[in-house]
Amino acid sequence: MEWYFILLIVIFSLVFLVLLIAYICFYKTFYSINKPSKDGSVDIPDDDIFKDYKDVIMADINEVKTYPCKHIYITSFDGLKLHARYYEKYPNALLEIMFHGYRGNSTRDMSTGVKRAFACGRNAIIVDQRASGESEGHVISFGINERRDCLSWVNYVCDNFGKDQKIILTGVSMGAATVMNASSMDLPENVIGVLADCGYNKPEDIIKKCVKDMKLPPNLCYPFIKLGAKIFGRFNLDEANPIDSIKNCKIPVIFIHGDIDNFVPHYMSVKLYDACKSRKKFVSIKNAGHGISYLADPVTYIDELNKFFSK
Repeated sequence: MEWYFILLIVIFSLVFLVLLIAYICFYKTFYSINKPSKDGSVDIPDDDIFKDYKDVIMADINEVKTYPCKHIYITSFDGLKLHARYYEKYPNALLEIMFHGYRGNSTRDMSTGVKRAFACGRNAIIVDQRASGESEGHVISFGINERRDCLSWVNYVCDNFGKDQKIILTGVSMGAATVMNASSMDLPENVIGVLADCGYNKPEDIIKKCVKDMKLPPNLCYPFIKLGAKIFGRFNLDEANPIDSIKNCKIPVIFIHGDIDNFVPHYMSVKLYDACKSRKKFVSIKNAGHGISYLADPVTYIDELNKFFSK
């Protein structure tokens, strides 16, 4: 019977090893400690993405902090308390609901968006996505659970701003995945369009790209990442993705992407644009990296938005 016990030990050891690797992958990819600073300060990463615009971003953050705003809260489908800020400059104007990127928060990533919305004659709600900023939660799901949160924010606006309030869903990076995934859901007619800035086409593709950038084997690592999401994050990475969602979108979509984006490659938005069957526009911003297309060329950005949504 010794062989039987040896076999059990081997099987147990292999299962433990698989679960351990899956947990490490889950923690590194999807888990967010999410401890917002008590004084409201915001850190901008010292990396190549922000290096040329750090001072401008910080100036926008500090300026928008002086704007009057209303803190609003909703409860997610799975019981999390979610937070956003509402900025109004123009009574009864078009409203953008804005969603930030992976491991970001509304203050850091969308303060410039508030200024841009005002420049377009619109008001703005900037959302702390789940596990970010002042919203509860610790699991980031790459736009999968977040798409349901997006629908909840839309319903909040319809219930509290009036049935005639027109809405644009705006997202940057993972926020773009959030709004694209939501675009194929049962949205009210209030939602008149989507702005998807530097979004990825599939969680699998962007995760594998990032794993490869870390000099690790993507095809070997991804099954463990997917397993970690399923077991420890309790969500399925195959449940929704932007490129399948955008195929079923019925509202206008404008895709914007910097042509030198080294984090979410430019070609991913091209794939999304090609898959989209509703009225659409693709805007490539020259010499713009990840998430800074507006800062790189605000004139073109605003002009293209105004022309697209004026129709």
